[in-house]
Amino acid sequence: MPNIASILKVEISRVARKEVRAEIETLKKASVVHRAAIAELRRQVNALEKELRRVAKGAIRPATAPDADDEAAAGTKRRFSPTRLAAHREKLGLSAASYGQLVGVSGQTIYHWEQGKARPRAAQLESLAVVRDLGARQVVERLAER
Repeated sequence: MPNIASILKVEISRVARKEVRAEIETLKKASVVHRAAIAELRRQVNALEKELRRVAKGAIRPATAPDADDEAAAGTKRRFSPTRLAAHREKLGLSAASYGQLVGVSGQTIYHWEQGKARPRAAQLESLAVVRDLGARQVVERLAER
């Protein structure tokens, strides 16, 4: 005759495994759903980051380019080069502050333009073009007037 204690122990183990298996199945299903949701959210975040980079890249370009209205008013499109600005300032032997007085901006602005940290607006490009056309004597005369 079988031992009742061992039969009871086997039956309890079987029922416990059955209950645990049922609980684990619901957890597995929830886990699958959550993993799918996480994967979808990651795809959305990547797509949004990519879109943000594209928009930020596009926002930088128009901000640095002169407006079409300003170009039409000026008649010609002016180009700007930080290295050429620095070379012209050194050629004239002027400090950034003095060169800034000629253009109508601060010396710090001239430094930022030369380092490429900022770009002049259309009106400032016109002022730079005027200063660019001046000779050394004319530059000295203009600085003496101020």
